[in-house]
Amino acid sequence: MSEPLIRLRGITKTFGEGPAAFQALKGVDLDIAAGDFVAVMGPSGSGKSTTMNILGCLDVPSSGTFLFKGIAVERLNRDQRALLRRRYLGFVFQGFNLLARTTALENVELPLLYRGESREARRDHAMAALRKVGLDRWADHTPAELSGGQQQRVAIARAIVTHPDVLLADEPTGNLDSERSIEIMELLTDLNRGSGITVLMVTHEPDMAAFAHTIVRFKDGLVDGIDRNDHLTTRARS
Repeated sequence: MSEPLIRLRGITKTFGEGPAAFQALKGVDLDIAAGDFVAVMGPSGSGKSTTMNILGCLDVPSSGTFLFKGIAVERLNRDQRALLRRRYLGFVFQGFNLLARTTALENVELPLLYRGESREARRDHAMAALRKVGLDRWADHTPAELSGGQQQRVAIARAIVTHPDVLLADEPTGNLDSERSIEIMELLTDLNRGSGITVLMVTHEPDMAAFAHTIVRFKDGLVDGIDRNDHLTTRARS
């Protein structure tokens, strides 16, 4: 049996010191297989967002082991974690986080600009990513000229333009109506199944979690349960 893409063992996270210290994570154990679609759920303060920040290399655990492709991430320095983020991870946020005065194409090009790729290569890769999310004809439009669902598609194109192994989505449908939410979830499902991208998604909405193959439930700083159902995605899309 192959090793999981991600393995967490005994992960703790404490904020503050002394009497004001708060233990957000109390020993999280979790395995995530390559190519899985994982929905992370739980009430506010349960530890799900803290765990996602650690998985995204935006924060480090106080103790425990975090293996990504067999690499002990907790041993990496800041620059090494940033390199891992740029090379392997893509991020999608509830608020889209698009630059208002730039076109969809320029927004998608941004991660490639940080990589130092040529103008021609950036354009080609960004157009391919926009095509993958069905927005290549909107490449010259600014966010103000796009609907909420289209803006989130641009954000997803920006996240996948670097061909990441893992896409981390934080409440990706939180600002969308139900119809647009389903469109975004179907897009994430297609990326997961068609491109093999591992999707890790935080959501409060059971209807959105129903698109995932694995549902991880957090409570009081620990994994409270894991549900797996091969029929979840089929049911959600029917």
